Amino acid sequence: MTESPAQGRQNILWRIEAWAYGAVALLARIFPIDAVSDFGARFFRTFGPLTSAHRVAERNLRIAFPDAPDQEIARLLDEQWGHAGRWAAEFLILDRIIADPSRVEVVGAERLAAIRDGAGPVIFISGHFSSFEIMPAVIIHSGITCQITYRATNNPFVDERIRKSRWRYGVRLFAPKGTDGARELLRALSRGESVALMNDQKFNGGVAAPLFGVMAHTAPGPSSFALRFGVPLQPMSVQRKHKARFRVVVHEPIRLTDTGDRNADIEAGVRRVNAFIEDRVRERPAEWFWVHKRWPNEIYKRGAA
Repeated sequence: MTESPAQGRQNILWRIEAWAYGAVALLARIFPIDAVSDFGARFFRTFGPLTSAHRVAERNLRIAFPDAPDQEIARLLDEQWGHAGRWAAEFLILDRIIADPSRVEVVGAERLAAIRDGAGPVIFISGHFSSFEIMPAVIIHSGITCQITYRATNNPFVDERIRKSRWRYGVRLFAPKGTDGARELLRALSRGESVALMNDQKFNGGVAAPLFGVMAHTAPGPSSFALRFGVPLQPMSVQRKHKARFRVVVHEPIRLTDTGDRNADIEAGVRRVNAFIEDRVRERPAEWFWVHKRWPNEIYKRGAA
């Protein structure tokens, strides 16, 4: 099939972006880990406030903490840009971080060992906390066979580089988000494998459940899978200790109740997931990914008015 001029230009732009991504990743590998993390924090703290995402982050913080004074919101805005920048820079060298045992502490590792040794499968759930890509690496390095969900980038050449970088730290079983990915997750659970999903972003058409007292549409998949297969939700979170040093927490599992009313049971599960996410954010508010429009669009329109 002949490529149109527009497609040809898009292809060239994608290749330039992929080249730039690869060049930056290669440059990052030259420097010490903490220096790369520090650079990311400084860069995002400098340029993040100049973007439209800054307004989204501020609106989200005011939704979550309506009684916080302006000085506190300003402090959190600055800190969240620093954490976002560290995450972006650290992703380029995550295999180096994972390879250094002193940089990743795992609290509740015995739960992962039990899942590996026959207590599974489970539905791992988490949110975009700190350098959240560390969580799937810890799951895989614990010896658990697990399908990791991911959202492909629009640029297929960059997406290929990202997948290769994940291979370097051991994450090799991917289930893309969407219908095909959901089918793969179902097949994995049927085989007795675990699956891992992020469950803290907006999902249009999902279950409306409170998050910081405001209804937020949330993906029902994790709760639906858990009820269908009779397995627990296994929450995890990532915390930053200092610079590029982390604590991964394997929390108490969430066991959903099957009353026979599937819709009500799924909604109850989603509410418990949102409560878990909210608790983690309240504990360490600067480390969440605040630049995502988590709540309904009309809330952001009102904020811009």
